[in-house]
Order: sequence, then structure tokens, then C-alpha cells
Amino acid sequence: MDIILKQDVANLGYKNDIVTVRPGYGRNFLIPKGMAILATERNRKILAEEIRQQAHKEEKIKNEALDKAKALEGLKLQIPAKAGTSGKIFGSVNSIMIANAIKEATNIEVDRKQIVLNEDAIKEVGDYTAKIRLHKEVLVDVDFSVFAE
Repeated sequence: MDIILKQDVANLGYKNDIVTVRPGYGRNFLIPKGMAILATERNRKILAEEIRQQAHKEEKIKNEALDKAKALEGLKLQIPAKAGTSGKIFGSVNSIMIANAIKEATNIEVDRKQIVLNEDAIKEVGDYTAKIRLHKEVLVDVDFSVFAE
């Protein structure tokens, strides 16, 4: 029995995959729970149209991410932090502070979850690099400097 998955199913497939399963598993479990629909000719055509539209939306999102990446390229941020005389910061610099600094410098919203720091926690004054994942295929490096207030 061929079915079209409407969501990811462990050990079976991902959303919008057409998979072959045993009839009982499809009729008694997957279809009643809303995890799948029968892969009829009509449903296959609907799936093809959905995939085409999703590809168009995905391309638009990727282009927006590329535009943001061009704006962020070569950006050098200055992040103030309270520090002692030895250069140790009271607390640490985190992704929220970097996102706020990007917002102030370029007026571009970057979600803190998109920012990946090389170190676990930045606890000293100095120069660092953060990677910003704007899209699954778009990654940009942003240099920032932490200085004592």
C-alpha cells in the first residue's frame, strides 16, 4: 500500500514522502492518526503542486537570507562589558548581546538561536568570531570585539 506522509514518522520517512507500508499499518494506524493519506493519483498531483509551491517559498527565504548575509559580511561589532583589571568579564557575553549589537549596528533582526559561538562562554576581553546561520545553506561569520566599559 502506497501512502503519502503528512509528517515525519520515525523509521519510515519524512513529510511529503511516498512510502510503501503494509495495509494494516497504513489503514489502522497512520491514516486514522492523520500521519498519512492514501497515495491516489489525485493526492499525488496535489503533493506535486505543494512541493512546487514550497520550493518557490524556500527560494524566496534563501534569497532574503543571502541579502542579510551581504549586509552582515565584513561587519565588526563592539560589545561593551563590565570587566576587572585583569580583563576578566563579570558574567559573560552571550548570543543575546551579539543579536542586540547587530540590531543596533545594522537594523537587521537576527534570532539569538541563529548565532553560534566558537567558545561555550566568552569571559574575557578580546576579539572573537561568531557564525550566524541565516538559512540551512547560508552561513556568515561576524567578527566582534569585547571591551571593558
